[in-house]
Amino acid sequence: MRPRAWVLALAAVFAVLQLANVTGRDTPDTKNYLSYALSLRGDSKREAAAATIDYACAGEASTARRHQRVDVVRFHAPDPGRRVTAECRATAWREVNARLRAGQTGGHTAPFSSTRFLRIFEARPGYPVFLLPFVTLLGVTWGMWAASVVIAVAGGILAFLILRTLSVPVPLALTGQALYYVLPCGTTAMRPMTEGLLLALTLSAVWGCALVLHGHRTRAGLVLVGGSLAGLFTVKHSQSLFLGLCLAGAGAVIAVRRWRRGQWGRPGPDMGRGVAALAAVGCSAVVGTLLLSKVLHYPSASESLQDLLADHFTRPDRARPWPEFLHLQANFWTEWLRRQLWQPLFVAALATGAWGALRGRRRAFGGLLVAAAFTGILTQAGHPDIDIRGDRLIVLAWLLPVVGAPLLLERFMRDPVTLPAQGRADRAQTMR
Repeated sequence: MRPRAWVLALAAVFAVLQLANVTGRDTPDTKNYLSYALSLRGDSKREAAAATIDYACAGEASTARRHQRVDVVRFHAPDPGRRVTAECRATAWREVNARLRAGQTGGHTAPFSSTRFLRIFEARPGYPVFLLPFVTLLGVTWGMWAASVVIAVAGGILAFLILRTLSVPVPLALTGQALYYVLPCGTTAMRPMTEGLLLALTLSAVWGCALVLHGHRTRAGLVLVGGSLAGLFTVKHSQSLFLGLCLAGAGAVIAVRRWRRGQWGRPGPDMGRGVAALAAVGCSAVVGTLLLSKVLHYPSASESLQDLLADHFTRPDRARPWPEFLHLQANFWTEWLRRQLWQPLFVAALATGAWGALRGRRRAFGGLLVAAAFTGILTQAGHPDIDIRGDRLIVLAWLLPVVGAPLLLERFMRDPVTLPAQGRADRAQTMR
């Protein structure tokens, strides 16, 4: 089979497996994105709310049904689906009707929450625009599922393209694609949330870095990085800021090192000018994000902080939010580290990915890959909530092992570990 056939086969297998859960993947925020998308196709507030509530309640009923089937006490009880659906709809409509009667009809999002909280989602049109053709052509349930499959599949294919641009053998590039699907990247990308698009667009930017440094296509790579950062601004502008900042910082450090070593402008990989150009694109993204956010009156960092500490504005604002935020940060990372030491898979995966990325002849690209993955840490630090399901905020950090682990495997395949001559002789003597 040709490489393209293997890539499509992996993607098809992943897509078929996702039929196991067509509903029940949504989170409370999904309602805001879905109602936004439905309003873009012309639905009224009440129509968008009705379709969204039906979708969310069907997912809640499906989850309740599956849980009961394996409950050791209640597995023989009647199907709870109708009861859960009725209760879910009654609760949701009670809130929506109250807000509609109060005159909360502005914006694109149905009034599932306060206007102040929904402003956060109004500043993220990219994901609802992406959902629009799927929910219009396939309906809400299958449209949301198909959109998630496309996003997740695209992420795996981008991982393959990055590794092939780095001249990694096809089997190892396919390994990177498979890792994307089986690690939390694939699970998170399948949720009807912005994280899937964030992962795909961040990988697109990383691919642009690979094209600049190793693909000998500087202009195309820079355009791809810039376009990815622009796309990130529409999906979640904080990620555009974080990725631009990290690429700018890493690119500047690498470029200075190349210049001091006299490698500036030399042909071949890791050339200083290419890294400097990437750093410039990152700086432009940072400045552009800050200016556009101010011009468009997007929620500020202090507003996001109040959203965190005041439980989505359901409690009074904090008088001294920043000291409390720093206190929460210290507590969060202490508890996070304790959990990682207890179950160190994530830390081990990060170490493996960093080892593969930063060793060998691709260190400049590896530095940029580490910088891109570090945006997951920054995103989690911006919202230190230990109860968020599935560690979805930090999921961008998983891109490091997705790309870095195949690079490490390639290095071991190219330079296998051998015993010293004396060690081999001693081992042979022992065996005799």
